[in-house]
Amino acid sequence: MNMFLHELKVNRKSTIIWTLSLVAIAVLFLSIFPTIEREGEEFKKVLASYPEGVLKAVGVQIDSITSFLGFYSYVFLYIMLCGAIQGMNLGMGVLSKEIIGKTAEFLLTKPVARKEILTSKALAVVTSLLITNIVFMGAAALMANIVAKESIDYQVFFMISATNFFVQLMFASFGFLLSVLVSRIKSVLPLSLSTVFAFFILYMFGSVIGEKAVRYLTPFKYFDLGYIIRHSGYEAQYIIIGSIFIVATVAVSFIVFTKKDIHTV
Repeated sequence: MNMFLHELKVNRKSTIIWTLSLVAIAVLFLSIFPTIEREGEEFKKVLASYPEGVLKAVGVQIDSITSFLGFYSYVFLYIMLCGAIQGMNLGMGVLSKEIIGKTAEFLLTKPVARKEILTSKALAVVTSLLITNIVFMGAAALMANIVAKESIDYQVFFMISATNFFVQLMFASFGFLLSVLVSRIKSVLPLSLSTVFAFFILYMFGSVIGEKAVRYLTPFKYFDLGYIIRHSGYEAQYIIIGSIFIVATVAVSFIVFTKKDIHTV
């Protein structure tokens, strides 16, 4: 419990910054919606002039872009991109910072099992992400109530918003695994950014070519936001695959870390 609280305290500043950043992005994007709604037909004409491939790459669906949930699903893709960076950064950083700061050797000399250390760190990451998403969803819902004139299906709204947490968990678990497998990570943020953007580019590429197989390769494709709006539900197979990925990466991280020689100098 002490290690868990310590990790929360260490991640407190980062969690606050990321939470405020996601809220600020949501407020900025959603504040544009009244204009989009008011100038809907003109906006659709402008979008119609763009190549179809470009619209697919950036996640625009012309038919629904002027409805609140349609607009929210579009801007949420970029909110989710930022959230993925937070998740990757947290997952990779909780172990890498011990190596970078040369405190791992001291930590491992304590009468605590490695599994307990890893469990505390993993729970702290999940808690930080959960706090971020609770605050974000509250702020986004408040903003939605302010800017939307139409009646909002809040069940769908929160289902869309909750996808951010699941995607963050996938990137956090992947970052967790990388921090265990890669012996010396000199700087976490550049590697987190490059990894997340690589998966995002893969998402854009898959959207343009319409290749269904790409959906299995990038977390950004696991949630079709248009599908959520139409069916008020998730696609079960991707939830299952994503859950298996999270469990598998965390399990491998535990196995490797408990047997790994930790070198700090």
